Amino acid sequence: MKRKKHGSSDDDAAIDMTPMLDIVFIMLIFFIVTTSFVKEKGLEVNRPKDSKTPPPPTNVKSLSIRVEEDGTIVVNGRQVDIRRVEANIQSFLAENNQDSAAVQAHPKAKHGDVTEVINEVKRAGIANVSVLVAK
Repeated sequence: MKRKKHGSSDDDAAIDMTPMLDIVFIMLIFFIVTTSFVKEKGLEVNRPKDSKTPPPPTNVKSLSIRVEEDGTIVVNGRQVDIRRVEANIQSFLAENNQDSAAVQAHPKAKHGDVTEVINEVKRAGIANVSVLVAK
């Protein structure tokens, strides 16, 4: 009977890590070199230059129109009939240079009333109309 030679198991289990580490470092160097030369594509933005002068003070009155829950319309603090909204806005525009208006509608106001007010504002000559919900 032949006897097996029992050697230490540490000799057979040793794995040489040097080639794997060499490959990892070579890949790391490759990725660093290739990514450093990539130019990102994007849009060039022309930013305005900073002006040191402050903007001129605006003494322009704002145009506010409210539509209440019961359908009453208030233009700059005065209660107005729906048929007179356009005339009131035109008289306001004669005194003030304004190109936008804000319509504040009560949450329970009828949509038809709000739409009618917006149409009157546009007929008066204001193209930019914002609709706000007043609480």
